[in-house]
Amino acid sequence: MKQLQALILAAATLLSAQAFAATADEKIAERIKPVGEVCVGAECGGAVAASAGPRSGADVVAGACNACHGSGLLGAPKIGDKAAWDARLEKGLDATLKNAISGINSMPPRGTCASCSDDELLAAIKHMAGRD
Repeated sequence: MKQLQALILAAATLLSAQAFAATADEKIAERIKPVGEVCVGAECGGAVAASAGPRSGADVVAGACNACHGSGLLGAPKIGDKAAWDARLEKGLDATLKNAISGINSMPPRGTCASCSDDELLAAIKHMAGRD
């Protein structure tokens, strides 16, 4: 009889330990789970907005260029500063566009608009220089 009681006690202890371990694992998983998720468009099941065509120069400037060209950060020519833009455009619009595409000085390639087409970058340059 004592052996049976010892066996039952051992089984109950083992089941209790397993239940505790499962509960502890669940608590750990809950504490370390991600707090959020980042996804874009159809990647997460969301609808992808249909493009109505290329963005205007003003749209590109507002979304990507204004951070540096709005304040002249790190020597960037300010939006609408005719003298600064005229100096850059002396070498021609194509050369200025090439610099915007490949990056120049502190400006990374395509500025901060990796998704911009060459035509959109050209429209942004024209807008910033007041030539649109």
